[in-house]
Amino acid sequence: MKYNPEEDEIIDSLDQLRELVGVPHEAVVKKTIDHIDDHVRSYLAKCPLFFMATANGDGQCDVSPRGDQPGFVQVLDEHTLAFPERMGNRRVDSMINLLSNPGLGMICILPGMNEVLRINGKAQMIRNEALLKSMALNGRKPNFAVKVTVEECFIHCPRALKSSDVWDAETWLSREEFPNIQRIFEDHITSNGYVIGSDSN
Repeated sequence: MKYNPEEDEIIDSLDQLRELVGVPHEAVVKKTIDHIDDHVRSYLAKCPLFFMATANGDGQCDVSPRGDQPGFVQVLDEHTLAFPERMGNRRVDSMINLLSNPGLGMICILPGMNEVLRINGKAQMIRNEALLKSMALNGRKPNFAVKVTVEECFIHCPRALKSSDVWDAETWLSREEFPNIQRIFEDHITSNGYVIGSDSN
């Protein structure tokens, strides 16, 4: 297929969008709750992985994975949760976004389960000694935590994960077919002017 952007028909109104997709069933709308109930609490206690969406004040977006031991997302009360910000590569793109825009979205995943838990709210980066101690991993506390005031929680339908067969090992690529991450990394940094080995002792 040869793509021609001049053939694009831009959808830029709610009326146009609704004409194409229709309206959701009442049950789909009313599945959203504004607090952490026992079901959400139980899900988070088992959850080892979520994807976090943020955007800065200019609307530039970022999605970042967060993984840890099951239950690393702690429920503080029925409207508040928190998770540790472990030391990584120090880019902290998501955290920088939160400085100008506290909005945060989470897609929480249980391995082997096609339904996911979605949580939306407002986030703050905090230091709280008791909380950070409770988040210690291998005896090391995180430098800070992210506290989320929950505004929406709901279970998302299984279609995306089911259609992708993501949990079916028979559909996985062999290791030899994986993208060469080291090659990608080196090509990307050198295309931006970085000289490999320039900071070697």
